[in-house]
Amino acid sequence: MSEMFNIQAVARSDKGKGASRRLRRQGLVPGIIYGGGKDPEMIATLHNKLLQHLEHEAFYSSIVNVEVDGKIQRVVLKDLQRHPAKPFVLHFDLQRVADTDRIKMQVPLHFVGEESAPGVKAGGTISHAMVDVEVICEAQNLPEYIDVDISGMEVGDMLHLSDLKLPEGVEIVALSHGDAHDYDELVVTIHSKGAAAASSEEDEGEAGEEPSAEEE
Repeated sequence: MSEMFNIQAVARSDKGKGASRRLRRQGLVPGIIYGGGKDPEMIATLHNKLLQHLEHEAFYSSIVNVEVDGKIQRVVLKDLQRHPAKPFVLHFDLQRVADTDRIKMQVPLHFVGEESAPGVKAGGTISHAMVDVEVICEAQNLPEYIDVDISGMEVGDMLHLSDLKLPEGVEIVALSHGDAHDYDELVVTIHSKGAAAASSEEDEGEAGEEPSAEEE
């Protein structure tokens, strides 16, 4: 179970872009709480406090306590809208959850044992194909992160989604689609530095190719 975060919020009734701009001028960021068989609830919270939470990786995959006018609700962060050019949060979405609710969440991957991996000691280079994974589980079983142990990997070794060791009650969404083998994506590999350089040059060459007249 992930660590608990707390958000202090107030209810709001004004809608529209104008109302949202007024809130932001007051140092607040608008948000909404939905789900749990209840009506959506428009809220606002202090922008700086929310930014402090967002600095923690665990916040994105944790059960959060949000207090609105003295009433506490358990939620998860489902969406976040940031300003494209400035360090501002424009809006956030929270989903109500109960312990036994089955939810889908993106959970970060923590790669451990990199320095001790035989492939690294032999001069190989680690390539991370993904840094997080979508899981489905009961809210009470939501992991803060998933460890990926690569301490035994040699040059040329690969780990796929099916190789990950998951906490009890946690499933990977991609592997629940039909034939799991078809969705068993690569997570991490160790390859020789020569192979890495060749791959990089090939990618650069493809990116720099000019389309022919027919292709245009």
